Amino acid sequence: MKKSGLLFCICIFLSNCSVAQSGFEIREKVGFLAAHHAGMAHLANHLAFATELSYVKKLNGEQIWHSYFRQPVVGGTLFLGSVGNNEILGRFVGLYGFAEMPLVKYKNYRMDWKFGTGMGYTNRPYDPVLNPKNVAIGSHMNAMMCFALKQTFAFKQSAVTFAMDMTHFSNGAFKVPNLGINLPYVSIGFQHFLSEKIYRVNPKPKEIFYTYRHWQPSVNGMLSFKETMPIGGKKYPVYAGSVSLRNYFTPKAGFEVNVDVISKQALMNYEPMVAKSQLDILQVGISAAYLLPLNRFNFVYGLGFYVRDRYRAEGTLYIRLGCRYYVSKSMSAFFGLKTHYAKADYLEFGLTYHFKKREK
Repeated sequence: MKKSGLLFCICIFLSNCSVAQSGFEIREKVGFLAAHHAGMAHLANHLAFATELSYVKKLNGEQIWHSYFRQPVVGGTLFLGSVGNNEILGRFVGLYGFAEMPLVKYKNYRMDWKFGTGMGYTNRPYDPVLNPKNVAIGSHMNAMMCFALKQTFAFKQSAVTFAMDMTHFSNGAFKVPNLGINLPYVSIGFQHFLSEKIYRVNPKPKEIFYTYRHWQPSVNGMLSFKETMPIGGKKYPVYAGSVSLRNYFTPKAGFEVNVDVISKQALMNYEPMVAKSQLDILQVGISAAYLLPLNRFNFVYGLGFYVRDRYRAEGTLYIRLGCRYYVSKSMSAFFGLKTHYAKADYLEFGLTYHFKKREK
């Protein structure tokens, strides 16, 4: 799996944010390994402990979308910790970028929805000789995602924080085994900002990059690779495309519907005694997604179902989590993870062409 996709998301997202107040946070986390597959029952034998060190920035309203979200917090986090079984799963080091969007703000209290994406490294992936019991992770490098509900109690330049989060590690089936790791954590943290007051400036109306309140059609192309069982088998390419309709109903919420066409070459190896053609393995799905736009940068949360899937090797429903960056008004790059329930299907690397609205 390539490192560039998720690191691209971190760097582009942080570079898209103008800030005036910054600080640091240390967080101690305790949780457990959620064994979402029967084959992982032997792995969850310890509590999971982790420490996170974060660089945090309060957006100051220089760009108009900062005000729409009531001055969110963004930053980057270094994750150091265990995932419930040091001997088999090893210890993880991760780096991810995040955004914290206020749900409640009252005086010195705020409740945020936090989401982040990045990369994670483990020192104990699957090895047929040295570590054959690790059926969860088959590679050193993995995608990392974090979703959290966080409370902050501030006093002067500092704050105490409490959070509940779900942390996920997976290589997107680029290398098997890859059942993935899901970790519910509870945590307590301490923040300190370098200045007490945030300097606010007048927003720039022209900073909103996208247009909203009209439906915009687009076409997407995607390429990926997927390894299948047995372990050590062949990597198969995945080709996919979609036709989409997208609408940003407000400057801070959007919705899209897609018709997805997927050619997963790994299906040629499914039931190998049955002869197949390229048309036989073609999957067609309909999906919808919620879009969270932070100017050029979008988070995408989608759910879909197959209307054509001849072999139904992985169920009817699929989930898509990812991020999109608008390179220009008509072109964007996409990186995401497609899953079936809690099991990763493949990583998505794609480009989207957006048709421009006709001028009256």
